[in-house]
Amino acid sequence: MTGPDQNTVASALFAVVALLVGSDLAADSGSGAGALHLGAEGLGALLACVGAVWSFRRYLGEQRSARQWRARAEELLGGIGDGVQRQFASWELSPAEAEVALLLLKGLSFKEVASVRGTSERTAREQARAVYKKAAVAGRAELSAWFIEDLL
Repeated sequence: MTGPDQNTVASALFAVVALLVGSDLAADSGSGAGALHLGAEGLGALLACVGAVWSFRRYLGEQRSARQWRARAEELLGGIGDGVQRQFASWELSPAEAEVALLLLKGLSFKEVASVRGTSERTAREQARAVYKKAAVAGRAELSAWFIEDLL
């Protein structure tokens, strides 16, 4: 669901129901309504309050879980980035070659790599060839596969 979370909407609806039933209960109690009627409305107001609190607690729990998941994902992705940089260092890539290799791993074309780095497309291709040679791979696909295989 986009926009408000379903639990937030449910909490708000339960709260509105509790408010409406509670105000009707207050009006009925002054007009001499029977105990059974007042008891039923009181129970309805109480259940609506419980529903509002329960939905809101679920919302808070889901938010907490989402924050924990995001933090773990960022930690794992940071570890992957560190591992990629360590591998680049072990291949003894120059800073320019490491940047080209990373851009290639991200899926950029040689033209895009050249544009990002402010170099010619020919320079990007030559640096990519140097990366492939130092990594002992045949090309971009093998370079990507080298890292993906370790992840899987």
